Amino acid sequence: MARGRIFDVAIDLRKSRPTFGRWVGHELSEDNHRQLWIPPGFAHGFLVLSEIADVLYKTTDYYAPEHERCLIWNAPEVGIDWPLDREPVLSAKDQSGLSFAEAEVFA
Repeated sequence: MARGRIFDVAIDLRKSRPTFGRWVGHELSEDNHRQLWIPPGFAHGFLVLSEIADVLYKTTDYYAPEHERCLIWNAPEVGIDWPLDREPVLSAKDQSGLSFAEAEVFA
């Protein structure tokens, strides 16, 4: 985390795993210096908790937008406990995310 605070979330989309559909979330900030490693087969999202936030990513491959997918942020089947105090501001992409039942999953 370069600046600010986020609530960072990973959701297991590997159907063959006992953790399929489960999520983990942690606060990452410039003060706590934590990182979250998200392995292949997981969805990733975050909520900005501070006025602004600069988020840095390390990736295993080059970014390829044609392979990007979007899971709806509030999928009831997943039940992420987002630390919200008001309705979130969502990008157009995030507004059109797929339900968990419609999402592409992995073996």
